[in-house]
Amino acid sequence: MLKLILIAIGGGMGTLARYGMAGFAQRLADHHFPVGTLMVNLLGCFAVGAISAFFAGPVEIRDEYRWALVAGFLGGFTTFSAFGFETFVLFESREAGFAWANIVVSTLGGLAAVWAGYRLVGALQHPGVG
Repeated sequence: MLKLILIAIGGGMGTLARYGMAGFAQRLADHHFPVGTLMVNLLGCFAVGAISAFFAGPVEIRDEYRWALVAGFLGGFTTFSAFGFETFVLFESREAGFAWANIVVSTLGGLAAVWAGYRLVGALQHPGVG
């Protein structure tokens, strides 16, 4: 139960951090390119790599705190860090085919799913308009 509570707290903190950092960076950029989201995604990927290397060393940390930080905070901050780390692990495990498949399917599939969801709801809200 403690692990779930810590993950929820970490997730809430990560979400607030994403909101604040992405909004701040986007206001500084002053253009339409999603600089804020890009910054959060890259920072989250860096953090998951650094944290994973840190935990792979001789550092002892309770499992629930590791979950709170990685799944909670970074999961709330950006799920792109999980995508980046999982793809990295596939490459490191000499599973390049699966790694590239993850990149292609996640990217193109994600864009297709956004398009499909947008079109479906639009069609349901405005039947007969197309």
